[in-house]
Amino acid sequence: MRIALDAMGGDFAPEAIVKGAIMAAQEIDEGTSIMLIGKEDVVTGLLKEYGYTGNNIAVVNASQVIEMGEHPTKALTQKTDSSIAIGFGLLKMQKADAFCSAGNTGAMLVGAMFSVKAIEGILRPSIANFVPKLRGGYGVILDVGANAECKPEVLEQFGELGSIYAKYVLDIQKPKVGLMNLGEEEGKGTVVVQAAHQRLKANPNINFIGNIEGRDLFNDKADVIVCDGYTGNIILKMAESLYDVMHEKGISDPFFDKFNYEAEGGSPILGVNGNVVIGHGVSSPTAVKNMVLQAQKMVSSKVWERIKKHYSE
Repeated sequence: MRIALDAMGGDFAPEAIVKGAIMAAQEIDEGTSIMLIGKEDVVTGLLKEYGYTGNNIAVVNASQVIEMGEHPTKALTQKTDSSIAIGFGLLKMQKADAFCSAGNTGAMLVGAMFSVKAIEGILRPSIANFVPKLRGGYGVILDVGANAECKPEVLEQFGELGSIYAKYVLDIQKPKVGLMNLGEEEGKGTVVVQAAHQRLKANPNINFIGNIEGRDLFNDKADVIVCDGYTGNIILKMAESLYDVMHEKGISDPFFDKFNYEAEGGSPILGVNGNVVIGHGVSSPTAVKNMVLQAQKMVSSKVWERIKKHYSE
């Protein structure tokens, strides 16, 4: 297994990324290697500086860097030797089994759409994220930012994508799918959400349990939470802020510790031809390590291949 990691992406790159890669190298399965993509002399120098002596990290040279504030499409077109462009190239040519980056989110989305491309049959790839559950484990919420507005059929497909991910990566055998709404009743919500409810309800491929409300986020009502990217991003940022508030007040709790963005390390893009994980811009070495471990789990579960198979049948 080969996991490509953008060494130059993120507010604290390359130092935090290289440190995270070294941490991950100590925990990944035997036979798995990390491909660190970046300016070879810089990355190699940092590996040496941090005392790395293992043999499961390789350095892939990339002479250019897409900065956080750059226009995604323009940057990818003009910077063909950037760490993000090379990462997607390796994934497309199947020289890497997954690609992770804490760099420019827009460039990661554009790269996923125009390099490895959406799986045939997928209307809109989605960014997913994880929801800690009070009784243990995690659920999955999608979309959390890729698609601010969604048609009913796109929301229905998010229910399918989330179900496949929950089953094969989170090991939830019959994931319950809930549609985020402003009330439990079937007739509640916007015209789009009402239409999505009917489509989800009629879909035989998912275990739809109906509408859920914001207060159901952390209970066991639903394992897969479906919403548009506008709603999902607000929920995600608010959940992350709960950890910051607890930390600021000096309160430590194992459940709320899971709200720390470092816990899972990144968000998978579901619905593209490959395993892609987008990390937080402020990713620390711990977050980078967990992003790599999450990518390893996605590769092991063959989740994107299972999604592709589902839409080809």
